[in-house]
Amino acid sequence: MALGFAPPLSADSASRLGRLLEPAEWAASGIPLLRNPREVVTGLYDRHLPVSSTAVVAVLHPDERLAASASFVRRTGAADGWELRNALLSQLRRVIPHDLRRRSPVRTAVLLYCREGEAHWTEEDGAWMWGLRDACTLHGLRCGAYITLTAAGWQILGEGRNGRQPHSSVRPPLRAGSGGGPGGAYRRAVAR
Repeated sequence: MALGFAPPLSADSASRLGRLLEPAEWAASGIPLLRNPREVVTGLYDRHLPVSSTAVVAVLHPDERLAASASFVRRTGAADGWELRNALLSQLRRVIPHDLRRRSPVRTAVLLYCREGEAHWTEEDGAWMWGLRDACTLHGLRCGAYITLTAAGWQILGEGRNGRQPHSSVRPPLRAGSGGGPGGAYRRAVAR
């Protein structure tokens, strides 16, 4: 008689699974709501023109004015929250000084991730959520919304707020001097 046991997880698989957040964990962690999510999403979209696999990390002042933002294209492969955290932290360090000297965080980081597929939560989203939360802690920021941009539109995971425009199918014209277009490896935008 054979029993159907699953093969044991490797140490790498087990640790990778520990570096992602489920939607319920994310919703329960007290992420502050955006007052005007449509304005934030549209502003980041217009500024960075993301295509599939593009992450846009933005730091907002308490009044939700943009302090700084950066975009980069994620390398393919299995999503690992630790690697995504390091990529986000690297971008944050490039565009804005840390707030670690403050007693409590004042500015908030949000992440917009443009991807293929359905709008529902995926393990890749869970890895991004874990990475964003950890990067914010290490940079002295409040962890803000995680927004996906798909062909169906945008959605703030864990909140259920969404919209049809912009969406990942829109291909805006390139602006003069945009530095190689929306699919570039790194784009920086700072608004102070």
